[in-house]
Amino acid sequence: MKRLLGILMLAPLLAVANPGDDTFLAAREAFRNGERARLAKDLEALRGYELQPWAEYWQLRLQLDDGRADGVPDFLAREPGTYVAEKLRGDWLRWLGKRAAWETFQQEYPQLAQPDTELSCYALQARLARQQDSTALDEARPLWFSQLDMPDSCLPLMEQLIAAKRLDSDALWERMRRLLEARKLREAKQFARYLPPEQAPAAKTLDAIADKPARYLARQPANFAATRLGREMALYAVARLARSDPAVTATQWQDIENRFSPAERSYAWGQLAWQAALRHLPDALPWYERAAQASPAALSDEQLAWKARAALRAHDWDALRKTVEQMPPLLANDPTWVYWHARALAAQGKSDEAKALYLKIGGRPNFYSNLADEELGRSIAMPAKAEPPTPDEMAQAAANPGLRRALALLRFNIRIEGVREWNWTVLGMDDRQLLAAAELARRLDMYDRAISTADRTLAQHDYGMRYLAPFREYVDPKARELALDSGWIYGLMRQESRFVMNARSGVGAKGLMQLMPATAKWVARKIGFAGYRKADVADMDTNVTLGTHYLKMILDSLDNHPVLASAAYNAGPARARKWRADQPLEGAIYAETIPFSETRDYVKKVMSNSVYYAALFDEKPQSLKSRLGIVGAKGSGDAAAEVLP
Repeated sequence: MKRLLGILMLAPLLAVANPGDDTFLAAREAFRNGERARLAKDLEALRGYELQPWAEYWQLRLQLDDGRADGVPDFLAREPGTYVAEKLRGDWLRWLGKRAAWETFQQEYPQLAQPDTELSCYALQARLARQQDSTALDEARPLWFSQLDMPDSCLPLMEQLIAAKRLDSDALWERMRRLLEARKLREAKQFARYLPPEQAPAAKTLDAIADKPARYLARQPANFAATRLGREMALYAVARLARSDPAVTATQWQDIENRFSPAERSYAWGQLAWQAALRHLPDALPWYERAAQASPAALSDEQLAWKARAALRAHDWDALRKTVEQMPPLLANDPTWVYWHARALAAQGKSDEAKALYLKIGGRPNFYSNLADEELGRSIAMPAKAEPPTPDEMAQAAANPGLRRALALLRFNIRIEGVREWNWTVLGMDDRQLLAAAELARRLDMYDRAISTADRTLAQHDYGMRYLAPFREYVDPKARELALDSGWIYGLMRQESRFVMNARSGVGAKGLMQLMPATAKWVARKIGFAGYRKADVADMDTNVTLGTHYLKMILDSLDNHPVLASAAYNAGPARARKWRADQPLEGAIYAETIPFSETRDYVKKVMSNSVYYAALFDEKPQSLKSRLGIVGAKGSGDAAAEVLP
């Protein structure tokens, strides 16, 4: 009886054919094509339909494009607190900002819950235009240093800062350098107009350096360093050249470095050291020291992080401790550096200080919290499971308009807006509401929303929901057949797709295990998968079959080490092999010193996930440190790894 009631409650959400569905999809297509009359007709037919607010939003959005805002205030009054109202308010504020309608802008802006940088800059413009205070430019100044991709709404503020001489030439060149470091050549060319005329590089000069930095350096006249422009362009060439061969570049740099100021020498050595650290070269730490000796090194957060990683690879605990202590507070308080700072302190005999840092980050379900807990003698185990949602709690979740709209959008595979609608709706929910929403998503096979929502609970938890393991009838037989750890497979799938069966990445990877078509075809051929076709990679059983076989091949080729295999699954076996050291490394150090930020984050999450899945499957505490183990020195499995895609 209880199950029947549950099915009846969810029936409207499970419906595959709603009378308004076709009209809604037609309205969406009309919006995309800018067909105003057709959209208006569809909207009339959607009155009372669950997703009517979205069709209204589309109509009002087109009206804004036509230069009209009538109807927007009424919609916002009728849909208070909803995601679609927040989205429309943001669009309206941009519309007002572009028209410098500052009075209305300032009336509406405080009601926006999550302003982005573009709208924050419009808000500062409004304060300046209406002469309300003198601090707006002070608040704008940090954007100069933090925002590489500057929205157009911020440019007038930056121009006022320059005109008011609140940004000197050093600040101008700091931004120029950062744009060039980030390979934003087009933006750098546009930015050059803000430099003093005698210091502004020509576009063709920037192109020449970006294309052939070695040739540019070789062709410089003897007096190139007499001007700031000459020195800065040479520094750009050095930084550009260092990306391909830091060792050779360092030799060339030493021939000319005495022509530069101490601060400029520090910058160049910082660039060389950063590139050396990314390549795991032993010169990285000495070059960082040369940067500091030339002048107090104004290293970026990224350069400081790689200085710390270079110290890790060298097992230089003193250098690691000093580097973390030099980091800005926001960076130093990241769990990554809290943990490694503690390890450095412990290695130097400061166990009490280390323990305080472990306690600071322990007790949470993430990679470095797991490691900190183990340093404190705590095993990784499941917290007490919360009571399941009551029928009343489930009924409230099923009736929530925001959740219903999100589920309807997801049913149409309108994933971006569906996920945003869901995430907006669960903001501010208490633990009981979150658990009910997660259970609702699970019952409807929206596993990614179930996991994401269960992850948000603060005191009452359901780790079986956080670490859902659907499709075990497909996965477990493959794991047994190939002698693979089911916990690791699920840890990887949770990170790859969150069990969205039709997941597709930006580069074309598909399915639960996010296989690239070429890789899937290669594996199918290797294992004799008869009749395999390209479209088969989206089939669940086929995807799991090919994905687990590929995992097994990778694992066998890389010393049977899950850290190496996880890195290889994301970035390729050749790279995973290349990132080994000349001596054995802790698995945690290997993971932290992966040069690709996406792969580094991926490996840490997969390994932490695998511990929780193992704890659920085996019903006993687990050790992340044991799973990470020791990564062997370069050479192991090299020949086999070379032939894998």
